[in-house]
Amino acid sequence: MVPPCMSDPLADAPRLFRNRPYLLFWASRMLMTLAVMSESVTIGWQVYEVARLTNGVKEAAFLVGMVGLVQFAPLFALTLTAGEVADRRDRKTVVLICLGAEIVCVAGLAVLALHPSPSLVPIFAIAALFGAARAFLTPASSAIGPMLVPRELLPRAIAWNSLGWQGASVLGPLVGGLLCAISPAVSYGVSGVLYLISGLLLLGIGVSTRPPPPTAGSRVAAIKEGLAYVWSNKIVLGATSLDLFAVLLGGATALLPAFARDVLQVGSSGFGILRASPALGAGLVAFFLARNPIHHHAGKWLFGGVAVFGLATIVFGLSKSMMLSIAALAVLGAADMISVFIRTSLVQIVTPNHMRGRVSAVSNLFIGASNELGEFESGVVARLLGPVGAALFGGIGSLVVTGAWATMFPTLRKTNSLINPEA
Repeated sequence: MVPPCMSDPLADAPRLFRNRPYLLFWASRMLMTLAVMSESVTIGWQVYEVARLTNGVKEAAFLVGMVGLVQFAPLFALTLTAGEVADRRDRKTVVLICLGAEIVCVAGLAVLALHPSPSLVPIFAIAALFGAARAFLTPASSAIGPMLVPRELLPRAIAWNSLGWQGASVLGPLVGGLLCAISPAVSYGVSGVLYLISGLLLLGIGVSTRPPPPTAGSRVAAIKEGLAYVWSNKIVLGATSLDLFAVLLGGATALLPAFARDVLQVGSSGFGILRASPALGAGLVAFFLARNPIHHHAGKWLFGGVAVFGLATIVFGLSKSMMLSIAALAVLGAADMISVFIRTSLVQIVTPNHMRGRVSAVSNLFIGASNELGEFESGVVARLLGPVGAALFGGIGSLVVTGAWATMFPTLRKTNSLINPEA
């Protein structure tokens, strides 16, 4: 059992960051996230700008949502295999190969961005490759961190990992949006450099990241073992599926280009600020949780966070003010961070090391479904109801899901401690 957190929450930070392998991994993952976020923002803006000229606002918002679907398709097809690979192969090697694929993606997108009238077909094709690389990158990367720190420091490391991830999530969309104002090709180039530096830092870890052999023999048996674990642990299943359906309905990411261009009329730089606002709120909460982790009533915090997420989405949909929209998105991100922190803690603390890749892959599938399919859902609804109607529909849907899951998963709702969630 992991011991309770110390009274001085920052006391373990020097011990964590004196650990050279962990420090290099933390920096590598932060730069990796920064590159992914910047690239994602740039793809969305590029598709919206190309489609808007010929298809109109609603159709352009729909096509941005289709980018999410195109990225989710390989994620859905490959995630279980990717989790098994992360539990059978050296995890650092898997991440490095994925970073190489990401560099190829941004290089191709940069070439297309320089074309005076690019086709959407190759952009969608590269977005699919981007999704395939992420399918393998996320479970392998998530499983490396717990191998580099003592078990008693794992909850604190999770909080600092979340803080680094959210910090990059704040800067990534902002950098991507500002660079889009110069040129999407420049934005893609910066992402490629960040991927390269991230890989070099990861090479410097110098610690074996090969997991112990899986208890199951064949690849199919290993995948079944991971799925059985997730299904039998109702706390993990409830937490990840709650996030899946709440964000699937409430995700407003695909709507931001339309809101920036045609509702709030703030252009590409304003789009970058809007895209960074949820991560800004999430980053502030992540910093707070790094100092003051949730000790009690974890289930109530989880459901409360998802409910606030839905309410903030409704406020954003109704807003006609840039400042109110930024505030609503920041609150939305802050509420979502509570869910992310609780879910990540449950998955990484409870799951044994030899199964972390597979369980992280299932969790990543749920997260990917909520993000990418959420963008697709928002695009489809925006095509029917417009961007404002799609945001309102999503926020109300998140509230309905919160109530339904509170009824369906009473054990999750009553979960008290993250240190010993199964007690």
